Amino acid sequence: MVKGLYTAYTGMINQQKRLDTITNNLANASTTGYKREGLTAKSFDENLTIKVNDLTEGVITRNVGRMSLGVKIGENYTDYSQGSFKNTEGTFDLALDGEGFFAISFTNKQGVTTTKYTRDGEFTIDNEGYLRTKDGDYVLNEGGGQIVVPTDAADIAIDRQGNIYADGEYADTIQVTDFEDYNYLKKYGENLYDIVDGAVEKESDASVRQGYLEMSNINVVNEMVQMITITRAYEAAQKAVQNADSMTEKAVNQVGKV
Repeated sequence: MVKGLYTAYTGMINQQKRLDTITNNLANASTTGYKREGLTAKSFDENLTIKVNDLTEGVITRNVGRMSLGVKIGENYTDYSQGSFKNTEGTFDLALDGEGFFAISFTNKQGVTTTKYTRDGEFTIDNEGYLRTKDGDYVLNEGGGQIVVPTDAADIAIDRQGNIYADGEYADTIQVTDFEDYNYLKKYGENLYDIVDGAVEKESDASVRQGYLEMSNINVVNEMVQMITITRAYEAAQKAVQNADSMTEKAVNQVGKV
């Protein structure tokens, strides 16, 4: 009965973490370039059960078998599949058609500047012509430097390779970076990604689409269906806890009196 309590408890914890993940997905369903997160589950390592001090048998100690102690989170993963495009006709609204990321010069609250990556191409230029994210971080060019666009240009065109032309004159090229293995990427926050040791860059085959934004790859209906499934699984585990608790109470208060 105690094992049943523990198994049901681990099931409730697992479903709670899955619910937290889905809630975060739904909260970011309208976030530009957001990628869906998911969880996998696996059982705890099985333990060998041994019978000891059983005087009814000739062998006091013997193996009974193996038992599992419930379920736990296996892996937290990110679905990098491409989201749909939204036509904004904005000059500096850019979407990547294919695999790759925009490179961003990000400065944290401690004043440390590092390179982060994003699929959110909702950019703008400041009074000096620097291309920035909506949070004010610099968008990087192919050389890793800041991009400057003439503020007095009447026409700004960005081709599929990320080349920027101001009134027909070449100005700069937007850096688009891809990686050999996305397992070496981690979400940093603020819709940005960071790399971990072992990340290997490669040339991106993505094309830049001016006047479009990539929406999140969240399917709200699917997330809601999963939320209902998780809620029912949680309630079932909760009921199992209540039943096990009731059986334990009867064993203590009734059987124990015999």
